[in-house]
Amino acid sequence: MRHPDCSADGAAVQPSSGFGAGWAGTLLQIATTRDLVLTMVLAVVFYAFYYPLPYRQQATLSVPVIVVDEENTPATRALAQALGDTREVAVAGTVADYASAVQAVKQRQADGIVLLPAGLTRALAAGEAGAGVGVWVNGAYLTRASAIGTAIKGVVLDAVRRQAGPLTDQIHRQAPAELVVRPLFNPVEGYASYVYPAVSLLILQQTLLFGSAMLIATRRRAGRLACTPGYFLGTLSALVCVGTGAAAFFFGWAFWAEDMPRTLQLGHLAWMVPLYAATVASLGMAIGSYMPAPERAMMWLAPTSIVLFFMTGAAWPLDQMPRLTAWLAQLSPATAGVQAFVPINQMGASPADVARWLTLLAALCAVYGAWASWRLCSGRRALPPSGHIDSTSIAR
Repeated sequence: MRHPDCSADGAAVQPSSGFGAGWAGTLLQIATTRDLVLTMVLAVVFYAFYYPLPYRQQATLSVPVIVVDEENTPATRALAQALGDTREVAVAGTVADYASAVQAVKQRQADGIVLLPAGLTRALAAGEAGAGVGVWVNGAYLTRASAIGTAIKGVVLDAVRRQAGPLTDQIHRQAPAELVVRPLFNPVEGYASYVYPAVSLLILQQTLLFGSAMLIATRRRAGRLACTPGYFLGTLSALVCVGTGAAAFFFGWAFWAEDMPRTLQLGHLAWMVPLYAATVASLGMAIGSYMPAPERAMMWLAPTSIVLFFMTGAAWPLDQMPRLTAWLAQLSPATAGVQAFVPINQMGASPADVARWLTLLAALCAVYGAWASWRLCSGRRALPPSGHIDSTSIAR
């Protein structure tokens, strides 16, 4: 059985055309291949609006809680009412004992419990150590638990200041300086505004990476893997055009439609985006040259998406990761992309501010480009060691 990279006489197939044929042929192949259109075009449009959909409300809203009012005085009843007036909390009911509240949570009538213990007003007035409000929420949702805790803290302090009157001076003595946090780059403090710009870089990477690998794997299966340097550059340029178009759609229209923070520094993006696309496309072409069939791109690369997101440094700072993990994370173009594009796109930074990450991106582009060209332009070195054809590589 002949190898898929070889012609009928066993020789590696060499395209006879150069850059222009590679560029036009690649775009034509993408436009006429259903799986490539789905992966490199429609998936970009789909994820641009599907991903931010669950976070559209931006902040924690109306989490139902049960208030346990053991004191049952006008002051604690006012506290419970004030809790219900916040955007984060909705009071689903008020009970007198903790056991009843636990039973309500078990019956899914509420997601959390707020305990106003007996003697709360007196304890706050006396400044007793440990006096305060108890909160029990599902800790699996860190953002929600943090928002509820912040809301309850604000309500308790405001209520005590308004109703305790003479105790205000004592509270001020306990907190002589008030900390006011004013976000500069995400003024609404929305979760979508925080996570979506970072995830968009990973979406752009994965769709272009999958598509590039599928394209090269398709050529490999058809016996057209080996090519001339001109044809290779034409192919890479066409993939960069597709990746640049996808990025323009995300950073322009999708960010505008989703009302994401954006600075639109078009002069910087005009060269940063093609650099990012070239890095990703080169990596995809190199990986695709090892795949016996385009279907393997999804099988091999799809499981990496979640891991790569957590390694971008968006969810957890890179300098807080173990050294080896942080080093491996920088092999993914999305890591440098997130660290460079988010400050440029959302914070008004300049390329000099993210020079380290742009340098890393350029280095990755050179390495992955050399790897891909070696695999595709070095003739028979691109061929696998045996003539085995995988069962999934049968041409359709």
